[in-house]
Amino acid sequence: MSSTQFFKCLADDTRLKILMLIQHENELCVGELMVALNDSQTKISRHLALLRQSGLLLVRRQRQWAYYRLNPNLALWMRDIIKLTTDHHSVFLNDALGKIKKMPDGSDGSKNCCA
Repeated sequence: MSSTQFFKCLADDTRLKILMLIQHENELCVGELMVALNDSQTKISRHLALLRQSGLLLVRRQRQWAYYRLNPNLALWMRDIIKLTTDHHSVFLNDALGKIKKMPDGSDGSKNCCA
C-alpha cells in the first residue's frame, strides 16, 4: 500500500474511527461498530470492505459473524500513526466504547450482535 492510499483511508472520518476502535479493542464485528458509531450496517460494511481491500484490516469469520482486526503486516510507520491517533482521541473512544459496553451480553459472553 502506498502512503497516498494509506492517508486517503485515514482522511474519511468513519474509516478513521473504525481503525481507532479496532486498534484499541484489537477486534470488533460490524454490530459493535454500528453501535459505537451510531451508523447503519450498510455504511459500516462499505467502509470495512474498503479498509480490507486496501490491506489495512483482516477478517476472521466465526459462524455467520465477521470480526475485523488490523493487519499485523502493516508497515511499522502505519501502525504507529494509527496508534498515536488512537491514543490522542480518548474522549471519542470513551464515548464509543461506552456504547459497546452497554450492549447486552449473549449466552456465551459475547455481545448479542455476535452471539
